[in-house]
Amino acid sequence: MPGLSLDRAWRRLYRTIVPILFAAVGFGLAGCSTAHVTTPARSATEQLLISTAADQAAERLAGRLAVKGSVYVDASGVEGYDTKYAVFAVRDALLRHGAAMAQTRDTAATVVELRVGALSVDSESSLLGIPSIDIPMPVSGTSSTPEISLFKKELTQGVAKIAATAYDKNTGSLVSSSGPQYGFSNRAEWVLLLMLSWDTNDLLPPDTRPDPKPWDD
Repeated sequence: MPGLSLDRAWRRLYRTIVPILFAAVGFGLAGCSTAHVTTPARSATEQLLISTAADQAAERLAGRLAVKGSVYVDASGVEGYDTKYAVFAVRDALLRHGAAMAQTRDTAATVVELRVGALSVDSESSLLGIPSIDIPMPVSGTSSTPEISLFKKELTQGVAKIAATAYDKNTGSLVSSSGPQYGFSNRAEWVLLLMLSWDTNDLLPPDTRPDPKPWDD
């Protein structure tokens, strides 16, 4: 029967098309979904670079300053981002090198004046290949060509420069001077032959940050 055959054909077509349409809609919905993540003004990597460099400079400073007994750390002349961490890193290092922290200037035998010359990050990049080029467009303004990296290195370095002068609280005479002490931390991103990429850094001890696995609870 022609009518029956046509009806069967429509049913078969319906059974084939409907699952495809549902699958297409599902992929479309998945493709349009977005996740909103709060982005702070400064990245954790930037903060780790600065604090790691400050730790290194503080440790070198405490080793050079060589103060004992009751010490008051005067940080009144220290200003800027991350300086509180640097000041307490110095206090920690001095304690581990034998000093004792006084609660006030009056109860201290020695005053340690801190000064911070640098506490920030620098970046540099080197590329073997063809860099991205901005091309003016009549309607959209500008467009950029893709970067072709045979070899690329992007280095971000944390830099800290901290110095201290220790003097006798009663007489004002010099006890010790550390001179400028420096700390450095590094994070490098590498690209090889367009597709291979990895990063190296000295910010965290090995196995401190586990690799996330999507199947873990």
